[in-house]
Amino acid sequence: MTLEVLRKKVLKVDRLCVQLAQYDGLAIAFSGGVDSVFLAYVASNILGEKAVALTVETPYMAKWEIQESEELATFIGISYTRIQLPLHPSLMNNPSDRCYLCKKILFNQLMASAKNMGIKNLADGSNADDTKDYRPGMRALTELGVKSPLLESGITKTEIREWSKALGLKTWNKPAYACLLTRLPYDMPVELNALEMIEKGEKFFHNLGYKAVRVRKHGDLARIEIDPDRITDLIQNDSIGRIVENFKAFGFKHVTLDLQGYVMGSFNSDLMKGAPNESNGN
Repeated sequence: MTLEVLRKKVLKVDRLCVQLAQYDGLAIAFSGGVDSVFLAYVASNILGEKAVALTVETPYMAKWEIQESEELATFIGISYTRIQLPLHPSLMNNPSDRCYLCKKILFNQLMASAKNMGIKNLADGSNADDTKDYRPGMRALTELGVKSPLLESGITKTEIREWSKALGLKTWNKPAYACLLTRLPYDMPVELNALEMIEKGEKFFHNLGYKAVRVRKHGDLARIEIDPDRITDLIQNDSIGRIVENFKAFGFKHVTLDLQGYVMGSFNSDLMKGAPNESNGN
């Protein structure tokens, strides 16, 4: 299905296209996730060369995800720029407000890069479902004046997946992903080798066919979270020994499987005692 056909069938999509057409130029914060890919695809079709995709590369973002974002931008046919940033001093100890601080740092840089390209407007892929939880990162975007066309058009995550599939976008069923800082306890020094260990561990599981996986690092212990429905499969197959062997090669001394399975933001339990809807990442 083409965007034009989908636009005629779905009012929200038409509303989004009309909104995007009002911009003289638009830079899109492009993570390669389902939301930003859908937004970039629509914007590219509506604005042509006046739409650009910008990706920030930091030490706490998985290398495979950065590479995939570039491949997806090429697939869409949108102009793509990668911006490299070091670990900012304010994030060195993984503070509890890291999502707010990180968004402020990254989007300030994205806005500066867009301005250098002669583009005044910067957009992100926030959708209507993102208003249901407390998300400190969204507060930073509001303060900076970042546009959120999907949210403003009332488009939900389920709709984005459905329409992405109809348009032939590879990301329609891509699992949610979050930066590697969410795999570490709060208020502890962030070590670059720890981020590399976590990335290697999660990539190992991806290669085994487990897409929804988190490797939480507690000192020299790896706590592995996978989809609860797949825990039995993992235990019953012959991968356990290979998992332990590889994780020890990555630098972990102890390897555990969390029997509760993957839980979004499992390091947030202490923070959430006074704010049950708070979400600081995955």
